[in-house]
Amino acid sequence: MDWLPVGIVIALAMGFNYTNGFHDAANAIATSVSTRALTPRVALVMAAIANLVGGVTVYYFGKVAATIGKGIIEAPQGNDGLVICAAALIGATGWNLLTWWFGLPSSSSHALIGGLGGAALAAGAPVKWAGILEKVVVPMILSPIAGLVLGFLVMTAILWLFRRAQPGKVSRGFRYAQTVSAAAMAFGHGFQDAAKTAGVVVLALTVGGHYTGDRVPLWVLLLSAVVISLGTYAGGWRIMRTLGRRIIHLDPPQGFAAETTAASILYVAGMAFGAPISTTHTITSAIMGVGATKRLSAVRWGVAGNIVGAWVLTFPGAGLVAAASCLLIRLFV
Repeated sequence: MDWLPVGIVIALAMGFNYTNGFHDAANAIATSVSTRALTPRVALVMAAIANLVGGVTVYYFGKVAATIGKGIIEAPQGNDGLVICAAALIGATGWNLLTWWFGLPSSSSHALIGGLGGAALAAGAPVKWAGILEKVVVPMILSPIAGLVLGFLVMTAILWLFRRAQPGKVSRGFRYAQTVSAAAMAFGHGFQDAAKTAGVVVLALTVGGHYTGDRVPLWVLLLSAVVISLGTYAGGWRIMRTLGRRIIHLDPPQGFAAETTAASILYVAGMAFGAPISTTHTITSAIMGVGATKRLSAVRWGVAGNIVGAWVLTFPGAGLVAAASCLLIRLFV
């Protein structure tokens, strides 16, 4: 098959990847910026570099790309498969831009998976519901619960360990520590999300007849990692304000606890289970868990409710846009 249609799908994938970078930049750096541990520009540069390193690391340790490329849908060979990939990416990108505009930290990962499912259904292609249940739905439920519980426990441990320490010294120390925890969070974002886009690129290469291997080519991961890091550097200030200040006003120990909790969950899910979990869901729930140690009323649960609403709408929202895009593209292809 000609490379042109495959190249168009790859270009759409990188467009989605770029929006993923600036949409989810807040996941890595919002807490560090809000606690003034890092300046916004320094935080963005650090996050972009860590995203790049995390994306490349997938080549050696990651399983997420295989889940996205093979575990969600069964795309047909040829143009029909490429149309599904293109429509899925259009749906996911559209949802990213919509939620970014309103400052809602929704999941780029779930937008992509919803887009794949919606496009496949519109094209009459099989959807692997068992794989979605095991690799997407279950982790989608468990990761926010883990973020809430572990965030609460980590912050409780910090409060107990430093209960007799001078608050000013503790705050300064955790500002420095947040440089490490924010980098770890950004690395986890690259490890998870660059792999997801790479999985779609491999799917497009496969159905287009240009690739038959089982492993993600290194050039695909490098391209995905570079583009997502550029998107991260572009920033996502609207969502950053929501995560950094509107849920709860964080101090440096709380920011460190939230970032460390979320990064740990991302690594375990990606390396051990190949589960494409949402960095957005994970860091948001960790922030809520950390904030609850202060008092339950300290968390702005109304803002949290709006975020959860965006989470619930992500699958059908991206899926509907992808389905409409699929039907429209098929009129001209």
